[in-house]
Amino acid sequence: MELTETILSGMVMELTGSTKIKYHANGADNPPIEIDFTPPYRRIDMMQALKSIAGLDIPSDLSSDEANKYLAATCEKYGIRCSPPQTTARLLDKITGHFLEATCVNPTFIINHPEIMSPLAKWHRTQSGLTERFELFINKHEVVCNAYTELNDPLVQRQRFQEQLRSRQSGDDEAMALDEAFCTALEYGLPPTGGWGMGIDRIAMLLTDSQNIKEVLLFPTRKPQLPG
Repeated sequence: MELTETILSGMVMELTGSTKIKYHANGADNPPIEIDFTPPYRRIDMMQALKSIAGLDIPSDLSSDEANKYLAATCEKYGIRCSPPQTTARLLDKITGHFLEATCVNPTFIINHPEIMSPLAKWHRTQSGLTERFELFINKHEVVCNAYTELNDPLVQRQRFQEQLRSRQSGDDEAMALDEAFCTALEYGLPPTGGWGMGIDRIAMLLTDSQNIKEVLLFPTRKPQLPG
């Protein structure tokens, strides 16, 4: 996370001469908001924050029917839309977006995602049921980074894939398919590894004050022209 802060704050300073930028988040006709890239960035522990900020008492066993029913009832109570299938991972994602992501205007890390939401991330070394993962949100969106300690246990990875496959078979198109080739590769050994990805297009939108991602894509998708 410190490396992410250094990269982003340094890049913004180099390009703009400041660690603060103006961005028309609500359209060019409305006043801009100020986004401050000065480190350190705020950190939100996902499950702890859902309890302290939203007042939720989510059952600790997230794989249980009890947890799924609780999260579904929470969505209904607060008018949070979650289209079918209402898997626990999808419900948690929508609830997190409603209560936590909406508070992330300046760069904010959401950390320690549950295993059920992070099939490729390694389990947390001190907190059961969680993973060593963070996402960076700016302007209420996960626009910049997704990073985690890579899961390198082939048995656990295959089990995670099987859980994802069940979600996929129930209609969750975002769930991962079973990748036997990847699991076989893990059996030969993967050293301690970390994954880190940056959304270049999203950060380019912020730095160029663009409201549409097509404005910063080199080859944006366009509608085909009709003949004649």
